[in-house]
Amino acid sequence: MPDVRTAARPQATGTDGGPSASDLLDFARRTAADAALVASLPLDPEGRTWIRLNGPGGSEAWLISWPPGTGTGWHDHGGSRGAFAAASGELTEQSLAVQLPTEGWKTLELADGVDQHRKLSDGRGRAFGPHHVHEVLNTSQDTHAVSVHAYYPPLPLMRRYSRNGSLLRLEEVERPEEWT
Repeated sequence: MPDVRTAARPQATGTDGGPSASDLLDFARRTAADAALVASLPLDPEGRTWIRLNGPGGSEAWLISWPPGTGTGWHDHGGSRGAFAAASGELTEQSLAVQLPTEGWKTLELADGVDQHRKLSDGRGRAFGPHHVHEVLNTSQDTHAVSVHAYYPPLPLMRRYSRNGSLLRLEEVERPEEWT
């Protein structure tokens, strides 16, 4: 089973020397179109599975399966910019159109109108900046989804949130060593 994937062409750089969010999205879309790689991902009906990939310019990337009815819960990417693209099936992303402070709070009341909702399938994807908070879901009752995700710098942490109406609460901080 393949465990690495690299970019096939030179990448532009972000202001920190790494790939830009647009470069990450381009990588995610190209990788999502690799039918052999997508087919190599084992699908588990009970939980998500993944293969870690080498993204462009030192980024980290993941090929992830989503069984019907699964999702991430609300989270951020610890200050990394990123992108993801659907390889098969359909994913729903719910996100917040507001930059949240990254430190010094446990509960925030969100203003009206900050919720965004999009569906991604067939190679469609999206890029995001370092303050992006979202959840990704496979709302299908019977179809697996597969997607490609890329982040730069490689994820230093992820903050997990719970949401109750307009209240967003920081619940935990995960570190990379917990994802192996």
